[in-house]
Amino acid sequence: MIDFTNCKEEINTYKGSEKKKTLIYENKRYLVKFPDPIREKNKNISYINNAYSEYIGSHIFEITGLKTQKTLLGKYKYDNKEKIVCACLDFTDEDNFLLEFENLALSINVDKKIDTELSDIMGILESSRNLIDYGKTKELFFDMFVVDALIGNPDRYNKDWGFLVNKNTKETKIAPIFDCGSCLNPLLEDKDIMAFKESDIKNLAINNYSCFKENGKKINYLSYIKEMQNEDCNKALLRLFKRIKIDEILEFIDKIELSDVRKNFYKTILEYRYNILKEVYEKLGG
Repeated sequence: MIDFTNCKEEINTYKGSEKKKTLIYENKRYLVKFPDPIREKNKNISYINNAYSEYIGSHIFEITGLKTQKTLLGKYKYDNKEKIVCACLDFTDEDNFLLEFENLALSINVDKKIDTELSDIMGILESSRNLIDYGKTKELFFDMFVVDALIGNPDRYNKDWGFLVNKNTKETKIAPIFDCGSCLNPLLEDKDIMAFKESDIKNLAINNYSCFKENGKKINYLSYIKEMQNEDCNKALLRLFKRIKIDEILEFIDKIELSDVRKNFYKTILEYRYNILKEVYEKLGG
């Protein structure tokens, strides 16, 4: 595991709820995410597994062949404590800046702030045809939706995906996929997982909700995909499924430095969701 403790540090300008540092590793700039204290009802725990979630989620996107932010797993020591961290390569540079979808939406629709209603998001994409590649962006959105369903990401808000804009030419292209730190149930501790029955993990796999909504209600990823009512979502599954190399994903998880309890949990929940995606893929004629 990489030790980032003595890396050169720059002033951090990254946003978000987690504690972050900007570090230079092998002459490249990384956003390094730390565990955050998260208060839950009747329970105080550290969000200690978000580094693993970020790292694994990003690599699953990468294994699937989607352009994704590069991530490294490591450790950082401060105040006599060693923290597990995830370093995310900065894909912006002096010529290109990140335009989050949220900011695109605000510039297109000046009358109201767009929430995560699916029809509103599709409407913004439609209205942005002169600014973005509409076809590729819509494909990317639903590709992302399918993989987020697999990894159980409840947190793909409008600020968590977007575009790279060239400051000089104003050319806009889709940014690498980033921010997967909420996938794979990072708030669960090993002792919680050890108490699970098989039915508990199955329920966690099924009760897997997106932040995106239809008619004001959050979409249950797998139920929505199983309904096969959204043609763009169907096309994404047909396009992606054979690229979801489940054996490679499971082998990748096996090689990570973490407890067998957590490894088995990750592999079990991913295989369960994968099999549901496979059923739908076959029904669609794949």
